[in-house]
Amino acid sequence: MAGRRALKAVLIDLSGTLHVEDAAVPGAQDALKRLRQASVAVKFVTNTTKESKRHLLERLHRLNFDLQEKEIFTSLSAARSLLEQKQHRPLLLVEDSALEDFAGIETSEPNAVVIGLAPDHFSYQTLNEAFRMILDGAPLIAIHKARYYKRKDGLALGPGPFVTGLEYAADCKATVVGKPEKAFFTQALSDLGCSPNEAVMIGDDARDDVGGAQNAGMLGILVRTGKYREGDEKKINPSPHLTCDSFPEAVDHILKNLL
Repeated sequence: MAGRRALKAVLIDLSGTLHVEDAAVPGAQDALKRLRQASVAVKFVTNTTKESKRHLLERLHRLNFDLQEKEIFTSLSAARSLLEQKQHRPLLLVEDSALEDFAGIETSEPNAVVIGLAPDHFSYQTLNEAFRMILDGAPLIAIHKARYYKRKDGLALGPGPFVTGLEYAADCKATVVGKPEKAFFTQALSDLGCSPNEAVMIGDDARDDVGGAQNAGMLGILVRTGKYREGDEKKINPSPHLTCDSFPEAVDHILKNLL
């Protein structure tokens, strides 16, 4: 790490990096334990909008991952912060299981469109309602714009294609709050007492996890699990600090070379 201060924090993606739905990446639990034994802060950062932070934590605990709710920073959290700052009343296009993370936010007579991954709500009728609101001046807020993600039955469309469709139809540009936005990473690091050049990000998404982190001043490690496809590491510039097979291998590299 020539020219860099000592590593103080590791940000870790969840879906596709530690687990795929209800299956853990082999060896990930033990690798996390080894990382926690080192003198480095750990935080889990995720774009998932399919479920609330509470549901996500319960899933991870069932998979025997040792983590606490306060260690998880989600794009839902970032979206809520923006809504509170702007005092927007959102039309929430998110899965029902994620709605509790917006508890207390006023949604009557909505004046903003917030879109995440919501397969059960991506009907023509709801998207057309969002389209008309945007035409009438409502801001479009994308929790993230991932192209696709990994499910146990294969790759599946993310919210990005639907956000892009609304941008195209309404001739507007969405405000994106999750990865790969620089503000997302700096907000995630804000309570860890370190700057981006003292942190590394591990994830399976070359653009959103690794590219976003490196654009924010961090190192990025890409893992070949989850949504990774051959050649993804060539799609970003600069290329990842490291591309490796899995989270345990990424942890080995950090422990041997970055601490």
